[in-house]
Amino acid sequence: MSTVQVLQSAAFARAYKKLQLQQKTDADHAVEAITADPTLGEPQKGDLSGVFVYKYRSQQQPMLLAYEYDPGSRMLLLLGSHENFYQKLKR
Repeated sequence: MSTVQVLQSAAFARAYKKLQLQQKTDADHAVEAITADPTLGEPQKGDLSGVFVYKYRSQQQPMLLAYEYDPGSRMLLLLGSHENFYQKLKR
């Protein structure tokens, strides 16, 4: 089995850095899930075609994780709650 390279954008790194310890653990589990099966996320349409959004819960709060993938890598684009998520993602 080949290894999958996980890359992160600056926006993802900033959002991840602000999370509390339990939220980081939940985010790590979400990243592991999409690394194993990138089709878990919902494909986006229009301006965001090619981007997938994986929804998960962290401390009773819904969270979204945006990413792009190809067979050898996963590019983590953005992490956050639903509020203004898609507007931030379009930037």
